[in-house]
Amino acid sequence: MNTIRTTCSYCSVGCNFDAVLDDQGRLQSFRPAVDYPVNLGKSCPKGFHLMSAFQAEDRATRPLLRDASGSMQPVSWNRALTVFVERFKEIKSRYGPEGMAFISTGQMPTEEMALLGALFKFGMGGIHGDGNTRQCMATAAVAYKQAFGFDAPPFTYKDFELSDLLVFVGSNATISHPVMWNRVKMNRRDPHIVVVDPRRTKTAAAAHTHLALKPKGDLALLYALTHVLIREGWVDRDFVRDHTEGFDELAAHVGKYAPEAVADTTGIEPQAVRDLARRIHEARAVSFWWTMGVNQSHEGVRTAQAIINICLITGNIGRPGTGPNSITGQANAMGSRLFSNTTSLFAGYDFAKEEDRKTIADRLGISPELIPDRNSLPYHKILERVAEGSIRGLWIIATNPAHSWIDKNTLFERLGRLDFLVVQDLYHTTETAVRADLLLPAAGSGEKSGTFINSERRLGIVDKIADPPGEARTDFDIFKAVAERWGCGELFASWTNPEAVFRILQRCSAGRPCDITGIQGYRMIRERGGIQWPYPAGSSSEDPERRLFADGRFFTPSGRARLIFEDSRPAPEELSPEFPLVLLTGRGTLVQWHTQTRTGKVAELNRLSPENCFVQVSPMDAKRIGISDGDRAEVSSRRGSVVVDAVISDEVKPGEVFMPMHYEETNRLTYPAFDTYSAEPAYKHAAVAVRPAPAAGPAGGPVTGGFHPDRR
Repeated sequence: MNTIRTTCSYCSVGCNFDAVLDDQGRLQSFRPAVDYPVNLGKSCPKGFHLMSAFQAEDRATRPLLRDASGSMQPVSWNRALTVFVERFKEIKSRYGPEGMAFISTGQMPTEEMALLGALFKFGMGGIHGDGNTRQCMATAAVAYKQAFGFDAPPFTYKDFELSDLLVFVGSNATISHPVMWNRVKMNRRDPHIVVVDPRRTKTAAAAHTHLALKPKGDLALLYALTHVLIREGWVDRDFVRDHTEGFDELAAHVGKYAPEAVADTTGIEPQAVRDLARRIHEARAVSFWWTMGVNQSHEGVRTAQAIINICLITGNIGRPGTGPNSITGQANAMGSRLFSNTTSLFAGYDFAKEEDRKTIADRLGISPELIPDRNSLPYHKILERVAEGSIRGLWIIATNPAHSWIDKNTLFERLGRLDFLVVQDLYHTTETAVRADLLLPAAGSGEKSGTFINSERRLGIVDKIADPPGEARTDFDIFKAVAERWGCGELFASWTNPEAVFRILQRCSAGRPCDITGIQGYRMIRERGGIQWPYPAGSSSEDPERRLFADGRFFTPSGRARLIFEDSRPAPEELSPEFPLVLLTGRGTLVQWHTQTRTGKVAELNRLSPENCFVQVSPMDAKRIGISDGDRAEVSSRRGSVVVDAVISDEVKPGEVFMPMHYEETNRLTYPAFDTYSAEPAYKHAAVAVRPAPAAGPAGGPVTGGFHPDRR
């Protein structure tokens, strides 16, 4: 028997699992690691079945190329690579380096992300590339960077157990991060738990206090809290004086956000705001936790910074059990944020700064002239350029935007305008893969090696458990093959394997807030149970859990954290008599992940989740509309209509409905608004109508809106 430990590749928790193989290398069991400091032997159902998803019948096992008749035909890797290079070089020759782009993922190992970004920008000469972490974590990254001077989540998971007061804002942790919720349940301090969320989610039901605010009333609510804290003098004056800047301006700004003044906007009684402010004041250790309910908003960055402001002015940062703590979305979103070379250079350097380009070029041993002198367009701007016709070639790696992109009906037309679409993925049946001109079959996380970085900045090892099927290759090997065929292979001669790339990234990180030069290779990460950054050369700490800013020093030029604010704004899409309901979206079940590309392959998980897409409607609205639980309902927005199952539930208030993101119908309805600073899509608010489904509506599918694949 042989045991291999690896990191789960679903969410950002970073759970480790032990895979036990027999003497023939066959998997015998896959169980959560009891001694790993993240999950402590716990797991959600998705993790238990991680390896099962790779056994699906629709695995992509050979390259597929669309022929003149429009059919996808198997081809050799030699042919696939030749076509890839010829087509992209032709596009670059005709339309320039900005005529091609890539969209990547938060679910590949860091080393693969880094190789892709370096290959595309330094080797192929491209400029524009972004990751699907733009859909989940861009807001938190920008909020931290503006406030702290670097994208630096300050916490450790131990803080779940050490807080006296935990405030979850737009986070349904019991469903989306159950292992983290288990850490909350391990708290022996009898903490008070507050949930700020329009829905009565499972987390809200488990909390002591639920502030059921109006959708997108969170920024005004947080400013009202700040108003009370400052007005009552419940502020850590010493910390504010010594470690922040902008307090007087913040105090003036929130003067107009008295709880009474914003009660209509927030839907929260003024006394409830004052009560929470008093709890913050009286608690010894307060932690705020947020996720997509904050991030996926038209004003998400300022909302996240309003949380940061509260922690700063009350001194709830850098101490055990405190912090403004963003729970990341995807397994390696943090690795993507730091090392994917997409919208920033490696280790948080800036493409637009000549000094930064020279630094990275020196550490990589390449010419600075190879590094673009401007930042990439963000995801939605890349797609806008596709629609305009200025981006003609697109490479999509390990993501499924034809399911997940906001207002996705427009995406179908945009992808159809491309001269060349390459999709690199595990399966040939995803909503995006079926539109490809060339499909490159890739390996899954259990079929390759590298590192992930989780929400608490912990580097964990991804270890290979099984070989990929057929002719599928690791993304790393595909990128290396493209480099050789493109003619830039010599540029990556030292990028021989993932651990060699890890050493290159260590050099890039030297002297940065994310410095990892003190890590002595993969073996040290394995032996330590993961290592949180920073871990610079000369570090001796073996503490498995470390937090940032204990010394009150931040990464800004002044060393002080910035208190940043801006007036709240109404949601971009207004309700109307035709569309009178607010559509909320989010994780709908513990057992499915995002677009179900992998989890939808696992029979055990499908048995635990609804087969069809559904809409939650309040009893009052259901009676008015004339639908009952289990009926078919038509949900319409200004972008189209879908037919789904009706679920009558008091989890949503009158005037609001909820649909889960796991089903392809949902993003036919969402409104394409984006945060001003992070460019993150605002999935959480759209104007819709619900009515009984017309008799002719197709089961489970759209009434309007084009392509509708079978449920995967």
